[in-house]
Amino acid sequence: MEEPCGAGAAAPLRGDAEEPKQGSVLFLGGNEVKSCAVVKYSSAPPQAAFARLQEKTDLKLPPANWLRESAKLGPAGTTILGNSKKSKPFSSFGMAYDFIDSVGNDVDVVSDSENIKKLLKIPYSKSHVSMAVHRIGRTLLLDELDIQELFMRSSQTGDWTWLKEFYQRLIDQKWQRKKKSKEHWYQKAILSKFLYYSINGDGAAQPVPSTSKQHQEGPVAGESDEAGRASWPAPFEMPSSLSEDPGASNQGNVPLEPSYLVGHVASAPREQNLSPLFNDGENSQGLKNDFVRNILWTFEDIHMLVGSNMPIFGGGRYPAVSLRLRDNNKPINVLTGIDYWLDNLICNVPELVMCFHVNGIVQKYEMIKTEDIPNLENSNFSTKVIKDIAQNILSFLKSNCTKEGHTYWLFKASGSDIVKLYDLTTLCEETEDKYQNPFTMPVAILLYKVACNMMLKKNQNKKHYGTIRTLLLNCLKLLDNGRHPQIIASANYMLSELFQLDEPKKEDSADFPINGNSDESYSEEEEEMPDSDENGSYSNSSDPPDDNKAVAIIKSVGELSVPEKYKSVHRIRPSCAFPVCHGTEERCRLVLNHVLEGLKSVDSSVKKEGDLPAADPSTPIPLKYEDESTSGGPESLEKQMALFLDKMGSFQKGKHCSQSGMIPGSWQYKMKLQLILKSSRAYYVLSDAAMVLQKYGRALRYIKLALQCHDTYCCLCGSMLPEVLGFLCQCLTLCGDIQLMLAQNANNRAAYLEEYNYQTKEDQEILHSLHRESRCQVFAWATDLSTDLEYQLSVSCKCYEAAYEILLFSNLKSQNPEQHIQVLKRMGNIRNEIGVFYMNQAAAVQTERVGNKNVSTTEQQLWKKSFSCFEEGIQNFESIDDATNAALLLCNTGRLMRICAQAHCAAEGDFKREFSPEEALYYNKAIDYYLKALRSLGKRDVHPAVWDSVNWELSTTYFTMATLQQDYAPLSRKAQEQIEKEVSEAMMKSLKYCDIDTVSERQPLCQYRAATIHHRLASMYHSCLRNQVGDEHLRKQHRVLADLHYSKAVRLFQLLKDAPCELLRVQLERVAFAEFQMASQNSSAGKLKTLSGALDIMTKTKGAFQLIRKELVAETEQISKDRSPAESVSVSDSSAGLNKEEVLKLLGIFESRMSFLLLQSIKLLTSSKKKLGGSSEEEAALRTNKQVYSLLLRATANKGLSLLERCELLLSLLEQLEGSLACSEGRAAVRAELQ
Repeated sequence: MEEPCGAGAAAPLRGDAEEPKQGSVLFLGGNEVKSCAVVKYSSAPPQAAFARLQEKTDLKLPPANWLRESAKLGPAGTTILGNSKKSKPFSSFGMAYDFIDSVGNDVDVVSDSENIKKLLKIPYSKSHVSMAVHRIGRTLLLDELDIQELFMRSSQTGDWTWLKEFYQRLIDQKWQRKKKSKEHWYQKAILSKFLYYSINGDGAAQPVPSTSKQHQEGPVAGESDEAGRASWPAPFEMPSSLSEDPGASNQGNVPLEPSYLVGHVASAPREQNLSPLFNDGENSQGLKNDFVRNILWTFEDIHMLVGSNMPIFGGGRYPAVSLRLRDNNKPINVLTGIDYWLDNLICNVPELVMCFHVNGIVQKYEMIKTEDIPNLENSNFSTKVIKDIAQNILSFLKSNCTKEGHTYWLFKASGSDIVKLYDLTTLCEETEDKYQNPFTMPVAILLYKVACNMMLKKNQNKKHYGTIRTLLLNCLKLLDNGRHPQIIASANYMLSELFQLDEPKKEDSADFPINGNSDESYSEEEEEMPDSDENGSYSNSSDPPDDNKAVAIIKSVGELSVPEKYKSVHRIRPSCAFPVCHGTEERCRLVLNHVLEGLKSVDSSVKKEGDLPAADPSTPIPLKYEDESTSGGPESLEKQMALFLDKMGSFQKGKHCSQSGMIPGSWQYKMKLQLILKSSRAYYVLSDAAMVLQKYGRALRYIKLALQCHDTYCCLCGSMLPEVLGFLCQCLTLCGDIQLMLAQNANNRAAYLEEYNYQTKEDQEILHSLHRESRCQVFAWATDLSTDLEYQLSVSCKCYEAAYEILLFSNLKSQNPEQHIQVLKRMGNIRNEIGVFYMNQAAAVQTERVGNKNVSTTEQQLWKKSFSCFEEGIQNFESIDDATNAALLLCNTGRLMRICAQAHCAAEGDFKREFSPEEALYYNKAIDYYLKALRSLGKRDVHPAVWDSVNWELSTTYFTMATLQQDYAPLSRKAQEQIEKEVSEAMMKSLKYCDIDTVSERQPLCQYRAATIHHRLASMYHSCLRNQVGDEHLRKQHRVLADLHYSKAVRLFQLLKDAPCELLRVQLERVAFAEFQMASQNSSAGKLKTLSGALDIMTKTKGAFQLIRKELVAETEQISKDRSPAESVSVSDSSAGLNKEEVLKLLGIFESRMSFLLLQSIKLLTSSKKKLGGSSEEEAALRTNKQVYSLLLRATANKGLSLLERCELLLSLLEQLEGSLACSEGRAAVRAELQ
């Protein structure tokens, strides 16, 4: 638990993620000033009670423990007593590295407490101020920029000469380093001795004899003028031998291994996520956090991460006090008072213990509360003014230090009231190499670390994506590929990771505002807002010419004391918003661009150990194109597939190789693996998107690139992770889908080939980088564009099989059951496609076979291949309990059996044609497969469409088999009665599976089929009746069945509006059936009754003639519309909707039978009239029949009547006849009632 400073408890280790405890709120001088301090880290032991020195103690004499280690001091050593070296110029970076979570978001300022105090004392002090300012997000890093020390070093190394000249020209014409006085070292020495005296356990001074006065006159040991200087790092382009620290290593070669680069972010332990970056470099460059305490200090609304080395002791009424040594002859001034007050506020120390001395002799102690410090005599100041100064300075810096990665210099000369802000990065770039700026590398590292830290939390808050991207882009601007390839590669990889390739695009999603701005947004290239008096005056528009290099100027330090004088007028623009990608391809292209930059960085850092040929990025790498003449067919494919699986097995054994000489385990090796895998995923997404757009040539090109990336990954990687193997399965599955689509869309092959051969320069460069490692073409068999349909289908099948094999031997089947199911479904589907392909080929061969009755070997081979594919596909679907698809494949197998049956029928024109046993065998096999399909489905509710389809095919098979047996009766093997029985059974089974009641698109077909079956059965029984001799019971049965089926056939044909000829034919057969019955009758009354029934059947054909007339009229109107005046009036006798030849034939038969029935009716009625006198009804019927007969004879004699006119005449005759029959039937019914 983090605690307020001075609480006396051991502080947590640096970087511990614990909830802070709020500090106290102080009310000072009547003005409320809010101050809260939370210790984030402390290396100091619990505060020991200070020892109150006796009066007259001589502080000029050193105590026995002076400058020696003590258990009371803890690991902080002498730092706790203020004897450390001067604050280093990169102290804020050390703190920022340790508390990376706070940088960019929660904290406004990171700095040494001494720098904070120096800034807040600017209006009160005449001393110079020189600080470096850097912006990271909304956080400002402040460091002392000791310009004198910098120039001292410049005179030795020749660096920074441009800044020295600039300083001497604009700031101080006669620059000269000022040496510190003896008084300074004297005061520093007695302070150190005083603090060591104060930690003695017995509370008494223990002076030691002094043999020399060096302690009194010289500087404290270890604090010579040279040692007291800031430790400036060597320029980064210099050899490491010139560095101040002999152990310092070259920045560009220090291992950089963030955990997310070699694994998944979510799975990495928290302590490994931010592994030390440039650890050795940090120490050598002064980037280490050397503060005893790191404190999160909130002053009003300003949040600061502050480093402090102030010694804190226990004792008195308070848990913590600060010790101060003052010369009794010198009163406390305002600057000292502000110093003491701010130190206590920052460290949350409630009381100050002041020890007064005269010439080093202790006089007295005085206890002062922190809130009383502003009211001390001669040191009176307003805390409200200090608050205003802090807010104004922060607003000024935030408004002008706007560019991330730039080093700003805040400078105030001694005795001057003007504060100036310069952009050193811009000045440096105008004159010399930007790497002359020693802050370049630390800033770049910090930008990288902040982005890395945000990346670890990217899934928690995606609104920071824009901020992360801006941080990384600014980091890359500061780096040189030749010096820092590792960070550049890593940053580019992180940039590519920002684009989610495995998630759907959410442009309008609330949790991922792609185009929105977060509170942390800031701009790289902000527009300067116009200045106004009320917002402060730091414009340089009216400044003298010498100041034109300054970014902004505070014209008078007095302005800082004016409340809200410098409001932050910097308007934040959404330049760090995440880029809006208008499509999947654009998003993937951005990813590939960053991947390419990362690959270039890695490749440039790998020394070429072999004679690698120099690759020309402008020369495309050819994508191999296969046609049927060179592909080698499925047999060659089998061999390539076997080699592929053998190689995949070798990957599991840990084999790997690299042509470029990369060392496994190096950062180049790990980084390149991740970049290659990322590019593979990007190409996969591009391929999938092209697939959706039906750009199958482009899709195949992208999946080829994805698999080539994966191929190189496999060559480099010693072991394959399960998720990588799972992704390989996805690639192979997609490749199979693409090859299948190419096979099914062969008409656009030319366009697909053009898409396939196109390459961007970016793709070429990525391929060249891949070929540095490996030129193996393990996946070439899967990604070639062939023009052979069979080869494409085979490749598609092999892709699915390869994916399935990988799932099996990598044990991913149980880990990813959904992927396993999808692969099996695709395998079943492609085997169905190949089976249908071979089946159609067999049907084509059968059609082309002329005059050869025997089945060819080619056909038999195609049947076997087709049957094998269907069988394997059925097994695939049954293994995943996919009953619907299994039923479809069983249905296709049944169709194959029917094709086999058709192939065994004799050639046309053979008069001895009989239904063969082979046909019966294959038709029965087809029936078995259809029945299996129905059993697989179980019931119609499972999949109504498939159920209906299988039923229809089964009905068709029974119908076909019955029709063939009926038309080509195998009389040489079976008796007529047995054949009739089998035909009847098959027809009835066909009726069973022919659903005429369910409303669907197939219902008319079912009704037509059922009507045809009834017609055929009626015709068969009619024929049996004609040929039957003897058994009267059987004859009666056949008569009844024939009449029943004729009636059902008529009823079903009447439901159909497009079968008038069939209806007419059935009615004519019924008339013939009546005529046959009349021939066996002896009585006139019986014959007359039968004739009346036959004529009634004739009148019921009126509906058929109406349909025929309707079609003829429509055809005539259409022809008259389309005909031009110059064309002939002749009308074609053929119509797409009506077979006129058949109509003419049926019309002739109808007229002859009607004429015959009318003549027989006239004869019988005339004979009856002569014998019995006849009734009025019979006389009326006789007159009508004669009239109709007369008209019919005239019509048949007139050969000039058109088909339409004949139909209309017959319709009128039938209406007359129908009226006569209706009247006679009515009178007969009345007579029967009266009798």
